[in-house]
Amino acid sequence: MKKLVASVLSLALLIPAAGSVYAQPGYHKKVKDVEFVGMAAPQTDAERNDLMYSDASIRVTDPNGHQRTVDLSYNLLFKPGDVINGKITGTTVDTEGHVITDDSGRPFISTAPDSNSLMKVAGKLYLINHFESIPSNREIGRLPNAVYLNRVEQDKKTGKLTVTDITPVDFSADGGIWTPCAGILSPWNTHLGAEEYEPDARAHERNPDNSAVTQFARNYYNDPQKIGNPYLYGHLPEITVNAKGEATAIKHYSMGRLSFERTTVMPDNRTVYIGDDGGYTMMFMYIADQAKDLSAGTLYAAKWIQTDAKDGGAANLKWIKLGHAADKEIKELAQSLTFSDIFETSSVPADGFTPVRTSSSGGKTEYLKVRPGMEKAAAFLESRRYGAIKGATSEFNKMEAVEYNKTDNKVYMAMSYIEKGMLQGNTDPVDDIHVDKISAGGVYELSLTKGQKDSESHQIDSNYVAGSIDGLVMGEDLAAADENGNTANVDKIANPDNIVYSGSMRTLFIAEDSSMHSNNFAWAYNIDTKKLSRIVSVPGGGEATGLQLQQNLHGYTYLMVSSQNPGHVGYLQLPQLTGR
Repeated sequence: MKKLVASVLSLALLIPAAGSVYAQPGYHKKVKDVEFVGMAAPQTDAERNDLMYSDASIRVTDPNGHQRTVDLSYNLLFKPGDVINGKITGTTVDTEGHVITDDSGRPFISTAPDSNSLMKVAGKLYLINHFESIPSNREIGRLPNAVYLNRVEQDKKTGKLTVTDITPVDFSADGGIWTPCAGILSPWNTHLGAEEYEPDARAHERNPDNSAVTQFARNYYNDPQKIGNPYLYGHLPEITVNAKGEATAIKHYSMGRLSFERTTVMPDNRTVYIGDDGGYTMMFMYIADQAKDLSAGTLYAAKWIQTDAKDGGAANLKWIKLGHAADKEIKELAQSLTFSDIFETSSVPADGFTPVRTSSSGGKTEYLKVRPGMEKAAAFLESRRYGAIKGATSEFNKMEAVEYNKTDNKVYMAMSYIEKGMLQGNTDPVDDIHVDKISAGGVYELSLTKGQKDSESHQIDSNYVAGSIDGLVMGEDLAAADENGNTANVDKIANPDNIVYSGSMRTLFIAEDSSMHSNNFAWAYNIDTKKLSRIVSVPGGGEATGLQLQQNLHGYTYLMVSSQNPGHVGYLQLPQLTGR
């Protein structure tokens, strides 16, 4: 049986730690202001089609008004298919760790790198990469995907990074990795990933022999008789790297089952906000029982109570408790239950059945009833369907990454396309969200408060509960395409996906996954001045992914940025500054 190789495009913006910016005698070591000076949109065919590049710069001002401007530059780490330490980058492997190849013995190559977590463990640097999808063919069908642990060396004088070894991360304890999308480095220095677009257990049950999850399982286990288990996929994986450079992966079944995107962890190290990608999705919050331990906790889903329809809309939020669970008990349920074990169904409206429309069914209305005693299984294995039955809002469209601003106590949330279920006048069973259409999408701001109660008036055990949501920075649709094929304003964001925030720079970094811009961009948005600066351009057809901000690694700060289709791995570098 054959398997795939992946392609990763990863950039990193390399910035010296703030204290080293003015290190010469006579200069203050504190920085008053950091401003990104944006670049123009691509002008030439080579810029539009061949290059991932930056012509942007950074202007640093000290308290005395002294300024220094430094250009950004791109440095390649590797391309998919490159051989590093005798291993081909991005291949996918089976349950025994063997590379999957095609009939001619060639490994499949992915062009869809996503998440990056650059981390330091026992004084050494590592980079965890996701490969979101592996190209399949008609004979093989769906293939398992891949997550890699990369060993990284850093030149202490220049900050230059070099990948010296690559190792696929073993997910055999949980049936492999489904669609690894975005991820973060946790506050306790582990990688928190995401399994996106979980398989529909109801559709699988109708025709298990021909479902995508069975194709996946047969390739992963190299067993043509294997029947897949959809409830093993659609969870949050956590990867720990030990002092020997060995990676251990687990999945957190107690955090629910959905289309995970980038999460963000609050300062209590317990409260986690989760992005849920797709059409007719849901806003989730998880509160762990113990700090820095996501193996047990309480899952909530949000109810949107609208207050405005303009500029992305605004709403108050009420949180609906779905349940409390531990990983072990939900994994046992996942291994044994089917969709019909959890729900009764009707094809038409009927007494006792709730009409719901969620991404789980492809946006089709279903009539569901939870079987007696199956509430916990429904909450954690069918979180979106159960949440809709309980009254949570399931109309979000293309909800992507979430991020936290500690100083202002805000959570940011990317909504790639503000359309479909979020609009007025649709035929949804419930119409909580009815805002004006912005196909170019936008980023929202959630305000957090203490002392909130859930929908049943029970105290929520967290001081970081979102009480309201408002549009922050929006894209702008064009009435007709411009001369370069853009259908959204090229000088504003379009279809934001990954986001990451820098408190020291007061800057929200935004990466696009857009069909409305001919080239996708990464942006720097100053939340105080509202200045939006284009800092990276991706070749046509490519998506900007994998944002991660890693500050002060031996005096340098790295902003990782990946690209899918095509893929490269590299970084933008700002040399260490020594004067004005």
